[in-house]
Amino acid sequence: MSSTLDALEAEVLKLPAAERSHLLDRLLASLEVDAEIQEAWALEAERRDTEVEEGKVKLVPGEEAIARLRAELR
Repeated sequence: MSSTLDALEAEVLKLPAAERSHLLDRLLASLEVDAEIQEAWALEAERRDTEVEEGKVKLVPGEEAIARLRAELR
């Protein structure tokens, strides 16, 4: 990383969490997003939400999911 980027990162990390979150939202919005990809992800999210609502899939708590993944990677 360049020294300018390092200095900027250090300054940003001094901000309160809410301000860092707002900055992150703005930075992400500034990135060009492929409309087809965005639409595909929206459809996938809707499909998964429907599966959960209809009871077709079982939700797993986040901690359990992470523990399973760690066990698989060992």
